[in-house]
Amino acid sequence: MPDNRVTARAAIATGDADQPFEIDEIELDDIRPDELLVRMVATGICHADISAATGVIPFDLPGVLGHEGVGVVEAVGAKVDTANVGDKVLLSFTSCGRCRHCRSGHPAYCESHLRLNLLGGRRDDGSATVRYKGADISAHFFGQSSFGERAVVDEKSVYVLPPNTTEEEMAILAPLGCGMLTGAGAVLNVLRPNHGSTIAIAGAGAVGMAAIMAMKFTPAAQVIAIDIIDSRLELARDLGATATINAAKEDVQQRLLELTDGEGITHGLETSGNVTALQALVESLAVAGELALIGAPPAGSRGSFEVQKHLPGKVIRGITMGDAEPQSFIATLIDAYRKGLFPMDRLQRHYKFDDIRTAIADAKSGVAIKPVLVY
Repeated sequence: MPDNRVTARAAIATGDADQPFEIDEIELDDIRPDELLVRMVATGICHADISAATGVIPFDLPGVLGHEGVGVVEAVGAKVDTANVGDKVLLSFTSCGRCRHCRSGHPAYCESHLRLNLLGGRRDDGSATVRYKGADISAHFFGQSSFGERAVVDEKSVYVLPPNTTEEEMAILAPLGCGMLTGAGAVLNVLRPNHGSTIAIAGAGAVGMAAIMAMKFTPAAQVIAIDIIDSRLELARDLGATATINAAKEDVQQRLLELTDGEGITHGLETSGNVTALQALVESLAVAGELALIGAPPAGSRGSFEVQKHLPGKVIRGITMGDAEPQSFIATLIDAYRKGLFPMDRLQRHYKFDDIRTAIADAKSGVAIKPVLVY
């Protein structure tokens, strides 16, 4: 191993249920021509990170996770032309750039999305970006693996932030790479509710809250937030929900019909990964209503619907990463945040990097809607 190999402290997902993260030193591979070396300033913690660390997502462990990173470029590969050394960057998902979906402006539906972002743990050619205790381990999570002080980053994961972005603001913007982009994109890029629409959003976590905030940019009549934690429902009202339902205390389907005078919802958005919540939304769809799936339940989970009831134009569709093109959509959300129209900071609780175990415990318990680790 070369003596000049870059090292960094990282939170290594061990696969151990009792000690899921071990903070230790890793070695980073030399960057390739289409890669950058980024010093992390902060990173959000997303449900996908927790799912991969606990085996819900089949990511080979041990490995380095993290996919809502923000930082400063320390080195660039010979073919990189999107960023320079010293640039402040926000990191999102990667894509192949070659398939028909990438070429048509839908990189979230890249034919290699699962392998390059969630499951592979390696570069496209199978090589590793991280070594730990002398052995290659999984990383390259969403083309970045930001649960480390430094990361080898795929160029397609990089969005260059405005030069006037402070490190404090960078930490606030970090979740735009996945959670905020996903929720807001589902509303603005896919569902696009029109005048008089009624949308029910199941799950008032980070993704659901991003969708609620994005609804302010549409002419919809009602925004109904569904969750089991009262404090989250109160915040959802502050952020734009016109009505709330506590699924632990109320019959969701009955309440949705009451709130829509028996017609049902024109749009539904399932972000919680809860099949029971999904079923309630399916049964509450109005004629020509559309239900979007974001939340990922455990592999093998199944939902059901009565076929004849869906013949009157009802649609069920899945959405990945808000069907967003990061370069343009992240810019839109940053502008909205800076104008006070997308107050994503109200969802966040910041932790020191070494407190990652506490941050994840708070995310699981519902104490923190969007934990952000600050290096």
